[in-house]
This record gives sequence, C-alpha cells and structure tokens, in this order.
Amino acid sequence: MAAGKLKWIYLVFLSLVWGSSFILIKKSLVGLDAYQVGSFRIIFAAIFLIIVGFRRIMKLNARQWKWIVISGFLGSFFPVYLFSFAETEIDSAIASILNATTPLMTLIFGALFFRSVFSQNKIIGVVIGLLGTAGLILSGASVNPDQNYLYSLLVVLAASCYAFNVNILKTKMADISPLGIAAGNFASLLLPAVLILFFSGFFEQQLTSEIETSLIFVAILGIVGTGIAMIIFNKLVQISDPVFTTSVTYTIPIVALGWGILDGEIFSSWQLLSALVILVGVFIVNRSRNLIALKKKFGA
Repeated sequence: MAAGKLKWIYLVFLSLVWGSSFILIKKSLVGLDAYQVGSFRIIFAAIFLIIVGFRRIMKLNARQWKWIVISGFLGSFFPVYLFSFAETEIDSAIASILNATTPLMTLIFGALFFRSVFSQNKIIGVVIGLLGTAGLILSGASVNPDQNYLYSLLVVLAASCYAFNVNILKTKMADISPLGIAAGNFASLLLPAVLILFFSGFFEQQLTSEIETSLIFVAILGIVGTGIAMIIFNKLVQISDPVFTTSVTYTIPIVALGWGILDGEIFSSWQLLSALVILVGVFIVNRSRNLIALKKKFGA
C-alpha cells in the first residue's frame, strides 16, 4: 500500500487506540484498584514487547541500559500509575485533554534542563496552554463537585514525566532503535510492577466476574494501547512528516471526549472552551517546532 494511504490508516488507528485508553482505564478500575490497573498494564505490555523485541534487548550495552531504565520509569512506570489514580476521581475525557499538555511541558523542561531555546511563538503557546489547563481544572471542579479535581494535577505530573522523557530520548538515546527502547523500558519495569501487584493484595482476592472483565480491559490497554500502538507510531514517524505525525495530539482528546459522552460524563461549555484553549496552545507550540523541522528537511 502507498505510504500516502498507509499514514492515514496509522493515524486513525492511533487516534482510536490512544483516545480509547482513558475509558479503558476507567473501566478497568471497576474491578481493580489503581495499583492493580497500573501493574497489570505494565505486565501485559512488557510480556508483549519482550517477545517482539527480544533480539533488540540482547543488543543493548551497559551504558544504554542506564538510560533505558531511567526512561522506562519516567516515560511509562510513573505515568501509568498516575493516570490510574487520577481516574479514580476525575472523568476519563478530562484526563485525555490534560494529557495534551505534554508538548507544553516538553518545551518547559527542555528550556530548564536541556538548554532548548524558546522562540516567541513557543512562549505564547505555553502560556495559552497553561491558562487553558488552569481553566479546565477550575471549571471541572465547579461542574463536578463530587469529584476531587486536585487529582487533575496527577495527570499534569504524568505529562511532565512524558516531557522529561522526551528530552532524554532526544539527547541520550538517539543510537537505540525505537523497538529496543520500548522493549527495554518494559523489561526493566516488569519486576517492580509484579512486586506492586503482589503487595496490592490482588492474589488474596476472590476472582469475580467484575475482576475478570477489568482484566480483559487492562489487557487490551497494555497489549494494544501500549505495545502495538508504540510500534505503529514508530512506523508513522518513518513514513510521514512532523506536521502530520503531531496531529495525533489533537485527535486523541476528540475520541476520548466521545467515549466520555457515551459513558455519561458531564461537560460544561467552560470545560469545552478550556479544552479548546489547551489545543490552541499545543497547536502554536507544534507549529513552531514543525516549521523548523520542515525547513531542515527541505533545506529552506
């Protein structure tokens, strides 16, 4: 199939899978607690990626393993548990929208710790995005007084972990294949996840139909939403330009919002406006980065 058609298939697939991840977390929490959802998600993803990427793992050297482990905890371990705990209190669609602040956090951490340079457009985009984030949290707290919107900060913290990890990937791990990174990440996280699951009391529980259903949801989340989606995204990066690739940032919240509405989640006009403000900020930030990338690519 031609790359032009294939990239659209990949984009739609990633939008549906990653946009559905937030409702899958919510459904997994029906029969499992946050520790168990996070642990099983890592375990299922680890088993899949180790099988697929075993040969790449065996080629990693000691220096590479150092950054693999750091990247694994920042880019996967902490965010997985943070999202699970966040969705015990806030709606899945809200979590997906707040997750869209990752590009904003990437720029902030890049400037603070990795000597990245801020352009005027990037500063404007970050400010707009953060204002939208504050608006979304405050408006959500008034619309859903029964939910503890302080848990929204866990999503922002997870986005910060993603952002820090992106900068590590760019500066320390350029010589490692994407599959090697992914498989190595989850191989290093498998034992800690198993230990957390053990101490969560899961093995002392009686298996019920509710728990079995939650395990199915979290298995889909780990294998499809993490393992397969990561491989597809890497392929999308290879066959498309930066502008097209980053467009998934905008489609994920749309899918998640649709699932949230179908599941009976309530949104106010202020929440939707705040979500739009966040996406505008992300768009401004991405436009600045993508223009630079395209100029380098085409020698402009």
